[in-house]
This record gives sequence, structure tokens and C-alpha cells, in this order.
Amino acid sequence: MAKIEPGNGLVSRDSKAELRDNGTSSHGSDPETNGGVPWDKQADKYGFTGGAQQLRGESAVQIPTEVLRQREAKWLEMLNSWDKWMAKKHKKVKERCQKGVPPSLRGRAWLYLTGGKVRREQNQGKFQALDNQPGDPKWVDIIERDLHRQFPFHEMFAARGGHGQQDLLRVLKAYTLHRPEEGYCQAQAPIAAVLLMHMPAEDAFWVLVQICEKYLPGYYSTGLEAIQLDGEILYALLRRVSPAAHRHLKKHKLEPILYMTEWFMCAFSRTLPWASVLRVWDMFLCEGVKIIFRVGLVLLKSMLGSQEKLKACQGLYETMELLRAVRPQYMQEAFLVHEIIEFEVSEKDIEREHHAQLRRWKETHGDLHCKSPPRMHGAKAIMAAEPPSRQDLRQMPTIIVESSLAPQTGGQRAECAEENGGTKAEKPKAVVPPQETVNSYLPPGDPSPLVKPAAVRGSKESLGSAEHDTYL
Repeated sequence: MAKIEPGNGLVSRDSKAELRDNGTSSHGSDPETNGGVPWDKQADKYGFTGGAQQLRGESAVQIPTEVLRQREAKWLEMLNSWDKWMAKKHKKVKERCQKGVPPSLRGRAWLYLTGGKVRREQNQGKFQALDNQPGDPKWVDIIERDLHRQFPFHEMFAARGGHGQQDLLRVLKAYTLHRPEEGYCQAQAPIAAVLLMHMPAEDAFWVLVQICEKYLPGYYSTGLEAIQLDGEILYALLRRVSPAAHRHLKKHKLEPILYMTEWFMCAFSRTLPWASVLRVWDMFLCEGVKIIFRVGLVLLKSMLGSQEKLKACQGLYETMELLRAVRPQYMQEAFLVHEIIEFEVSEKDIEREHHAQLRRWKETHGDLHCKSPPRMHGAKAIMAAEPPSRQDLRQMPTIIVESSLAPQTGGQRAECAEENGGTKAEKPKAVVPPQETVNSYLPPGDPSPLVKPAAVRGSKESLGSAEHDTYL
């Protein structure tokens, strides 16, 4: 078993699996401190002015504007009757998350999927009260030293002491006051930063709470026992889905905790291209941790799943370097999303392995020191465990979408036919990972505009005014 450093540190073994302070092993960070990013650089549509996660070439799937407008209208309709959709049409919600949440509504969708909206309404004023407290100096000092490492090439976090870093400090400090027995773990910072890119600080705080307590319970607690257990679960599932990769890792005694810690604890936010990060999070917050397991299994199988691929990494060092620098073609949005959806790993598979690994843990280590609450497998399980009231889900202001949409184009008709089951959906064709290209930079596209005013009725305010659908 890999060595676990005391406190809420991260796993290390010869410093290879540590979530590094300098961030050189991740896409989300850079050793340069903030303030060194030139402001004359043009930001891509996600807000990145450079770095490995900046949009390059055709790595992101391009959705026609007319289809995007159609999806926005459908998501607005769902959000206005969220409890009914989750109770009676959850499969449709899941399918729409798999297609990708429209950018203009992603923040609100994540707030509803996680149950963060309900927690916020049931605890009005709590975030403000926590925000007004000074916080534990020990945690505040550690958080402040981590701020500049979170996505330094993103325009929101580029300026030292800027509004992005200030909000990140507020959210993380509030969490240490909310859960003083848990405190702060370094891997929570990129999670909170991703949320702040899409919603204001109070909403980001409650979604962070839901992720830490419902989706990934125990991940950020002292000792990191939960992440070690999930590493063993991943290893056991790999034996089933890719025997060749499993044999190779077993041969070199490469323990899961050495390569999957950052993947899982940061929900791949520091590993994947940004277009892929957003699509993974859309599915993760809808379906739960099985999506994180599927991503890990897809990457391991893609890199180590055949004898031909293993020729390039015959030793421990070569294998570790390969896992630390995943080839771009395996992380490309279209390929990765297709593989995740097709991968047959369910909640039952994960729970079965969880109980098996828990028994083995008790035989070798005794009882867990940290008693975490049971894991909730996605939005439906969270809502079923804590049924919200209609008042908790009410939007301010309420956005009403006309029942009969505007005349549709061919692309929209195809979208509707697929959604409503008018034509039998074909099984998606296999997506071949694209060949790796070098320096294939294209000018970044424009950010997706918000829903057109004509699609909104019953509110004089803009879509982003009261509910903060986009937050840049």
C-alpha cells in the first residue's frame, strides 16, 4: 500500500503520485505564478488564454447554433418543472446530460442536478454567515498559498488577488467552517474553481458541499481512505474490462493510488482538455461517480489495452510517464464521450466491488478511521433521499418557455425526433480516436450566446441576471 502522508495531504510514493504543488504534471496548473499571463492574448470560448487546456484545433465538438437554441429551450422547460422531470422522465434528463448541457445553462443545471439549489434554499443566509467569519488561520493560510495554482491561464484566475481568486478563497474558507472536522484538502481547490467559472460563490459553495458529501464522500478527509478504496475498485474493474492492462500494472506492482489520485479527487478537471472536462462533469453530476470510474477505465484501456500498445512502456518508469501524460487522442471529446456512454460499468458493479474491497480492507487494516456517509449515485438518488419542496426548486425569476416552439429547421427536426422517439434511434457508431497532431492551432470560436430573448416569456430580466447562468 502506498504511503499516506498525515493530515489532508495527498498520496505520495517517491513523490510520483503526489498532487504536486507546482502543478507541472497537470493541465490545470502552471509553475508560473499569476500575473505572468500576458493580457494581450485572446481567450478561447472557455476563458483560457494559454496552457494545455486552451482550446486547440478541432478538439471540441461543434454544435450548430439552431440545435443549441433548441436544447436551451428544452433545458429551460425541464428546470421549470425539475421535480416532475426527475420523477417521471429521468432517462430523458440523463440523455440530455450525455449530449451536453448548453453552455448558457450549465451553471443552473449543475446547481439543480447536485441538489445544491435545495441546500441553498433550505439554508438561506448560512453562506453569508460563514463568509463573514475570519476562518481558521491554519486553513486560510494554506488556501491562500494554493490560490495562484488554480487554472492560472484562465482569465478569471489570472490576476493575483482578482475577483476569481477572492471568490475561490471565500468558498474554500466557508467549507472549512462548514466541515471543521474535515478542513481543507488541496484537491478541493480545482473542483471549486471549475464551479466558480459557471456560477456565483454561494451556489459554488453549495455544489461543492454536495460533491464532497454526496458524490465523493470521504475523498477529502484525513487519511484518504475513501480514495484508496476506490483505487482498488478501479483496479478490480480493470481486470474485467481490460485483462492486458490489468496484467501489465500488476506485473510492475503499480498501485492504483499512484496514478488515479489526481484523476478522481479532481474529477479529471486537471487532466482532460476543457471541452472534455465539461462533458464529463455534465454526466458525472447527473449519473454519479460511475462516470469517473468509466473515464479512468477508458483511459487505461486505451493506453494499455493491447500488446502492441504495451511495447512502448515495458518498464515501471515508462508506464508511469505514460499515465501522467495521456495521449491527446484518447482525451478528445467525441471519442471519450462515446466510450464513456458505451462502457458497461454500473452502480451495482461499483457497489459490489466496494463491499468486497471493504471486507479486504478490514482484514488487513481494521475498521476505517473516517466514517463517511453512503455515496449517492447521481441526481436521482440525491433527490429520492431528500425530496425537495416545489418552493425549494422555484426559479427567481421564473422563466417560461412557449409550449409550441418556433418553426424548426432540418437539424432541429432531427433533434426533436431523437428526443421524442419519433424515429428509432440508431446505435451510435464507434468513434475512432483521432491521430495526434502537433501545433494544430485554430483561432478560438466565439462564446455561445445566451438564449435569444424571443425564446423567453414571463420575465423582464435577462437569463443571467438573477440566477447567474453564466459567471465569468
